[in-house]
Amino acid sequence: MTLSRRTLLSASATAALTAFFGSGRVFAEAADVAKVIEAYTDGTEAGEGGPLTLTTPEIAENGNSVPVSVLVESPMTEDDHVESVILLAEGNPLPEVATFNFTPMSGEAKASTRMRLAQTQNVVALAKLSNGEIYKASNNVKVTIGGCGG
Repeated sequence: MTLSRRTLLSASATAALTAFFGSGRVFAEAADVAKVIEAYTDGTEAGEGGPLTLTTPEIAENGNSVPVSVLVESPMTEDDHVESVILLAEGNPLPEVATFNFTPMSGEAKASTRMRLAQTQNVVALAKLSNGEIYKASNNVKVTIGGCGG
C-alpha cells in the first residue's frame, strides 16, 4: 500500500487534533492546578502573601492581554534570595502560564508580563525562596467582553 503525501498529512493532522481536543476538556480543573502547585512546592506548605505581591487588574476588558506583575521583597544576597516565581491561571486550558527564575545577581525579584485569560478566574503566584520557604498570592480577575460584563 502506498500512502500519498496528502493522505499522510491529513492523517497526522487528524491524530494531532484528536490528541489535543480528544479529552473534551477545555479548561483546567482544580486537580490540574493542585498538581502544578504540588510539583512546584514539593509538598511544602505555602504561606499567604508575606514578601510576595501580585498585581493584576480587578477587571480586564480584554482577556487576550491582561497585565500581571510580581514583586518579592528580598535582600537578594547569596544566602537569602528568591529562586523563582510561577504564575498560574486557574481557568485556562493549561494552568501554568510563566515561570521566572532569579539569582542574587538579579538585584531584585520583580517581573511583569501579559497573559491571556480565557474567562473570569483566579491568577495565582507562588514564590520559592532560597531558604525553602514558599509564598502564595492570588487575585480574582474578572474578564469582560468589550467592557460589557462577563
